[in-house]
Amino acid sequence: MPVLMDKDRIARTLTRLSKEIGESNGGFENVVLLGIKRGGEVVAERLQHLIFREEGVLLPAAGIDIGLHRDDLVSAFFVPQAVVNKIPFSVEGKTVVLCDDILYTGRTVRAAIETIFKELGRPSKIQLLELVDRGGRELPIRADFVGKNVPSSSREYVKVNFTELGAEEDSLTIEKK
Repeated sequence: MPVLMDKDRIARTLTRLSKEIGESNGGFENVVLLGIKRGGEVVAERLQHLIFREEGVLLPAAGIDIGLHRDDLVSAFFVPQAVVNKIPFSVEGKTVVLCDDILYTGRTVRAAIETIFKELGRPSKIQLLELVDRGGRELPIRADFVGKNVPSSSREYVKVNFTELGAEEDSLTIEKK
């Protein structure tokens, strides 16, 4: 299984992305980070720590569960848990940087945006940050911030491994299904 990004490359990429957020928004005022559980939540938390370390600004950050807003609820493969998203800050009038690990069809992002508006409030703007964009969109969704583009086929499996989620070491891998 080829490793496309090792832990050092992932760390450098997240550092670059943290700087891009500040540059794009003229700083970090009124910016909040929301990560799509599970991988996106790790990305948001790491960005929060990087921005605090580099800029001295502690951005609000939280994870959100999109299970109840997925479009595959009727699937026998997915049974959502009734999770109410409660975060310790408001998104009203804020710039939400929606974080995820891998962008593929766009369906997860669509569900996340629906979750934000139906459960959390109305931000002034939502920006999408993806560690990896693998192409293959089924919906007209594009990321504002991309760590790495990894064009791949539907016959390939792209995976981001994080130590926070049980991996021995951070990595980005791709393999044939």
